[in-house]
Amino acid sequence: MIQLSKILVPVDFSERSVAAVEYARYLACHFHAKLILLHVVPSISYESSGFEFGGIVMAEAFIDRAAEARKELAPFLADELAGLNTEKIVMEGDPARTIVEYAHNEQVGLIVMPTHGYGPFRRFLLGSVTAKVLHDADCPVLTGVHLEQGPALEAVAPRSIVCAVDLGSQSAKVFDWANQFADEFHAAVTVVHASPLREGHFDEAFDPAWRISLEQRIRERVDDLLEQARATAQVSIEDGNPADVVRAAAQRFEADLVVIGRSEAGGMFGRLRTNAYAIIRQSPCPVVSV
Repeated sequence: MIQLSKILVPVDFSERSVAAVEYARYLACHFHAKLILLHVVPSISYESSGFEFGGIVMAEAFIDRAAEARKELAPFLADELAGLNTEKIVMEGDPARTIVEYAHNEQVGLIVMPTHGYGPFRRFLLGSVTAKVLHDADCPVLTGVHLEQGPALEAVAPRSIVCAVDLGSQSAKVFDWANQFADEFHAAVTVVHASPLREGHFDEAFDPAWRISLEQRIRERVDDLLEQARATAQVSIEDGNPADVVRAAAQRFEADLVVIGRSEAGGMFGRLRTNAYAIIRQSPCPVVSV
């Protein structure tokens, strides 16, 4: 059974933050979790001061900003969060690093935050803070451009979950999280795997017999994944770009949530790979990266 004792929502007082808190509030109620609202005031670089005693002036300015942030955060969504175990915190530092370190130190079970995309640009934009948190966080991170509009309660309680796996070392962990989360809401799970065989030269390079053999091996690996978890799920194996395949599957199965994995490797193509960014940007519903 999945345990979410603490849910963290970074807030900047924007409408996107409000929508993210509303989404997290429902989850906190369901899991009886503590809901933590964190606002990070960017630290001031004293070296940037170009005048005498500038550092002191800038420090005083920071104190004022932090004090103002606490005044603004205290009543933030107070009525909506009444009766819920809630903590509101203001911290100083690099926003992304502070969020990640706080989540790690406090053993947060889930971070909820929106992306930064709008309208026709939603497929191309991912806020820098969100991107860094996704890249570095130890715990699952739930995000999505749709959070900017605020969630409907029936969408927060998922009925259909798409779990996208690449059959790498993290796939068992990803499916296990998705399966446990689905159990909480009695949701159906569909395991989706994208194969690149019909992309460009791949389609011409392999004969039909080889393709059939590869597809059979993929199916067997997915079956092993389900057997290890002692779970059943619908399986969809399709050729194509991962982001396109996952988006189409989420639409076809009317998914309320997509669950994907992050690599344990470091670097630009490590923790959250290019495909994962594209999936998050294009998904019609929230995405949890595990």
